[in-house]
Amino acid sequence: MSKYILTISCPDVKGIVAKVAGFLADNDCFIDESAQYGDASTGVFFMRAVFETEPNNNIDILKSKFENIAQQFNMNWQIIAKNYKPKVLVLCSKQAHCLHHLLYHWSNGHLNIDIPAVISNHTTNQHLVEQHGIEFKHLPISADNKPEQEAKIWHLVNFYNVDLVVLARYMQILSPDLCDKLQGKCINIHHSFLPGFKGAKPYKQAYDRGVKIIGATAHYATQDLDEGPIIEQEVMQVNHSYDASKLERIGQDIENLVLRRAVEYHTDARVLLNGNKTVVFK
Repeated sequence: MSKYILTISCPDVKGIVAKVAGFLADNDCFIDESAQYGDASTGVFFMRAVFETEPNNNIDILKSKFENIAQQFNMNWQIIAKNYKPKVLVLCSKQAHCLHHLLYHWSNGHLNIDIPAVISNHTTNQHLVEQHGIEFKHLPISADNKPEQEAKIWHLVNFYNVDLVVLARYMQILSPDLCDKLQGKCINIHHSFLPGFKGAKPYKQAYDRGVKIIGATAHYATQDLDEGPIIEQEVMQVNHSYDASKLERIGQDIENLVLRRAVEYHTDARVLLNGNKTVVFK
């Protein structure tokens, strides 16, 4: 049997689930799992269904038939193979904890992705990347060459036919132009439980303020810095005995977890954009 994932977003009206389920049944497809959500505040309906069918059931013909239903309900939709490995381009700077974590889970098959290359504005992690048999691209950046450097990044996105860009503690702000080109396809990890403690030293700020909880946020990159649709967040309780160094160690562990989850959810077609928010079918 061949497995596929169907995702849908459209205006919320009666009969969508019945129509979709009926279509799949009529075309010899068996639904393994299904989740749906109607957002009353936006009037938008979201659905994710995993179905299986016989290998001789031509998926292109199935997609062509489904287009009639999609037009009827004004759907944004896609059907992808469940075993498809999205191509993920990772960007990093000097800090390696998020990169380490992603490479570990990729190498162990915990992430169903392909990493064709890692881009960095430093050479600090070149050996780590190449140890995993992944191509390392050093693209240094300065105030003078940022447009040229980002043009090279965009070239590599297209060269590798990339499905997702992951900013694994890439300590550069993407230009509005590149953010627009990567809309909904670029995940950033922010080193705090947004919207608090923004800036270069969030753990020092947290320590100075005596926080009792710290966290991290994975979100889609947009022109508005650290304001993109949130995919995943996690927090941990701390207390007065934790100094800034210990807060940083704990915070980096949370960053690893949150970024890996966000990549997993996105590449498994579990994240649907809902304006400035997301619907995540976990």
